[in-house]
Amino acid sequence: MRILFVAAEVAPFAKVGGLADVAGALPKALCALGHDVRVIMPRYGTVDGSQYGLSDALGDSSVNVLGSSDLARLHVSEAGQVPVYFVANDRYFARDNVYGYEDDIERFLYFCRAALDSVDALGWAPDVVHVNDWHTAVIPHWMRHGYDIPASFHSAASVITIHNLAYQGGFDPGLYPTEWIDPTALEPRADGSHDLLAQGIASADLVTTVSERYAEEITLPEYGEGLDELLRRRGNELKGIINGIDYDVFDPANDPAIAQPYSADSLDGKAACKAALQREAGFDVAPRTPLLGIVGRLADQKGFDLVAQIIEPFLAEVDAQIVMLGTGEPRYHDLFRELAAHNRRQLAVHLKFDAALAQRIYAGSDMFLMPSRFEPCGLGQLISLRYGTVPVVRSTGGLADTVVDYQSTTRRGTGFVFREYQPFALTLALGRALETYRDLDRWRDIQSQGMKQDVSWKGSAQKYVDVYQQAVERGGRAR
Repeated sequence: MRILFVAAEVAPFAKVGGLADVAGALPKALCALGHDVRVIMPRYGTVDGSQYGLSDALGDSSVNVLGSSDLARLHVSEAGQVPVYFVANDRYFARDNVYGYEDDIERFLYFCRAALDSVDALGWAPDVVHVNDWHTAVIPHWMRHGYDIPASFHSAASVITIHNLAYQGGFDPGLYPTEWIDPTALEPRADGSHDLLAQGIASADLVTTVSERYAEEITLPEYGEGLDELLRRRGNELKGIINGIDYDVFDPANDPAIAQPYSADSLDGKAACKAALQREAGFDVAPRTPLLGIVGRLADQKGFDLVAQIIEPFLAEVDAQIVMLGTGEPRYHDLFRELAAHNRRQLAVHLKFDAALAQRIYAGSDMFLMPSRFEPCGLGQLISLRYGTVPVVRSTGGLADTVVDYQSTTRRGTGFVFREYQPFALTLALGRALETYRDLDRWRDIQSQGMKQDVSWKGSAQKYVDVYQQAVERGGRAR
């Protein structure tokens, strides 16, 4: 099967969130299953052509996008298992950031059209076009409603994946020419406004999201972000498929970023990783002092309002250490920076993005804290399971699908789970985790069960192949 994977960010070339990890790993897993996969993304100003061996995919030719003067060049990196193509246009993409500009809607509309025209120029026709989130959601809309798309896409099926429904790409259709957006074919939100994600959800042959629980949650008003009615209409055409992680990248037995390798069968190296992390954080090197890791975006969605409410009494009452890494809302930057200044022996806060430090936190921590308000899938808890770091999470979305609450009577489970989104519920879960941590044998049981759980892309990639096959059947009938 020929699969075109279209995304605004792809690891390692450009990463803002979990979408990039999926776009970097899932195509590799699909390729390993024997499929012809191509990935396409914008070429941002931060993508170093020499680092990734980029070359001109179409020689000296440029792509004329809808007859405009904004020509696109197509570059390609073939260093990995899957070719990754880059739409290059200085006006739209030669910038330091992926998102956050006033013309983001125009930028990604341009990217989508340039992606189709560029792939057509390659002479390669996909069976399935897999788009991701609002940035690329207009493509199924164009395919469904007969826009002047290249002939190589006329018989292709479309699949859209929702990575986070909270980001939808709201726009005013009157601001764009009908070659980009035809108001007569738009799917309005319940309040009459328009966003690009709704167009993709309404038009794609099949819709997926990144966990089974989240697929259920987003059909409810509480989590539906104004699109729950539309998602309920899609019914059985909405599929939840849990994300995996790339075992080539996340492997404690072969991770160059950590102090010492280890595995589920031999956890000795994890103690060395903990000691190294304690030294790096400026803490006392104390083998039996519980060390909690937090890696993520500092925002309410990730549960940092709960963390903010419990962290001071927690540090005052519990002999524990916390290492935090991430960026986000300024109020959380200020709060945690100040707390760290007054609790240097217990709290280290790194307000930045640092992939290598993240690996060291996953490897060196005893527990990983992820108390999200909602979580479409989450990668942090998957990585922590892989690294024998016991997750403490809220039962929502992908966290509910991937972390099994530990039961002391059966000694089965991979983490500690709480349900109510309340500070006391988080405190109780941490209390259970800390109590269990005192029993080394039980703790090793939890670590071992988590590390032996398959959180790779292998099974999920096959589920995507099944979705593609269904989409091809549906697309063939519909067009």
